[in-house]
Amino acid sequence: MKKIFILGASALQVPAIKKAKEKGLYVYALDYDPEAVGIKDADEFLCISTIDKEAVLEAAKKYQPDYIITSTSDMPVRCVAWVNEQLGRRNDISYENAICATDKAAMRRRMKVCGVPIPEFHVVSSEDEFLSAMKALGRRFVCKPADNAASRGVVLVDTDELEKGHDSSEKEITKELLGIYSYTKGYSRSGEVLLEEFMEGPEVSVESFTTQGETHIITITDKMVTEIPFFVETGHTEPSRLSAEVQEDIRRVAEAAIKAVGIENGPSHTEIKVTGDGAKLVEIAARLGGDFITSKLVPLSTGVDMIDCCISSTLGEKVRWQSTKNEGSAIRFLYSAEADGEFKSKGIIEAVAGVEDALKMPGVTEVCLYKAAGDEVGSLKNSGDRWGHVIATGENAEEAAKNAENAAVNIRFMIK
Repeated sequence: MKKIFILGASALQVPAIKKAKEKGLYVYALDYDPEAVGIKDADEFLCISTIDKEAVLEAAKKYQPDYIITSTSDMPVRCVAWVNEQLGRRNDISYENAICATDKAAMRRRMKVCGVPIPEFHVVSSEDEFLSAMKALGRRFVCKPADNAASRGVVLVDTDELEKGHDSSEKEITKELLGIYSYTKGYSRSGEVLLEEFMEGPEVSVESFTTQGETHIITITDKMVTEIPFFVETGHTEPSRLSAEVQEDIRRVAEAAIKAVGIENGPSHTEIKVTGDGAKLVEIAARLGGDFITSKLVPLSTGVDMIDCCISSTLGEKVRWQSTKNEGSAIRFLYSAEADGEFKSKGIIEAVAGVEDALKMPGVTEVCLYKAAGDEVGSLKNSGDRWGHVIATGENAEEAAKNAENAAVNIRFMIK
């Protein structure tokens, strides 16, 4: 029996663990968390951080897996590439390119050289550099860590709003700006912070699979993202409802970005903003899309099992990336209704109601709660602050979105 290392055992990696088992592989799940939910689905668990490349290499030499992969997490992509290179194995993406795909500063530099449309950007690593770059970008810009994901540390900075909310001196405003910089830098492993032009317009992600250097775009996903001041994804809908002309522009930018980052085989998840100047790259990941996009939404709307595509590609089997249906699917996340004045900071969940009724509503395929009675909850600053999700289908994207939203509204959290 052939063996595989899968780096990551969280809920988002569970489908990959199960698919590998279905294909007859002996699965080692690697994760720093000894209570990760995917452990029970694997044959063996190794308590190793998915970003500790030396430890993963040592384990690979000991257990001799035939394959080493990851699923939906950014930083393990680097680890997989590095370990495979050390072992002299075929890589879907080189270690050098994996760094480009997981470090936003390196990514921006690569895209600029390759002529891929991107926002204006500055990479800083000190307070003085931050203040200088801020002046170059103007009154509104995005501040994000160079090497993190899931909206951690990402903030929209609007100096006009800061000034409106303060009767204090320029010194006090500068202090608050430096506080934002410190907050973002706290999420950066490298210490680098990316400042970039704020792009107005709808955001999408492009779910693709590349085989032997040829990229196949499977679908385009419309995103719902909070804007002020944190950028957190609150929902996704497939297929995109943007015009055919706009979608063609999105495809062109996605294909250029995938080529620039150097993906030879495997999935990619490309985030793009549609601005007044056309589609521009937000970022690209050399992995499956998270937020249950590729594990749940893509199969429901297109019939394509992208996890099967990944395992098949790894095993050298035929990759079935072709769509077999054209329907709608949507996910809506449950989170604080702070904007509507329910509560202003933190609270404790007393009870949750409406879940059973939501499951009976048209098109609903799944309701999942991340929080339960007794848990502390707060405002939405990153993906980890969300409380649960609803997934629904429909004959088209519009119907799927409506079904998911109707069900989400039906679920009520009582907060004290």
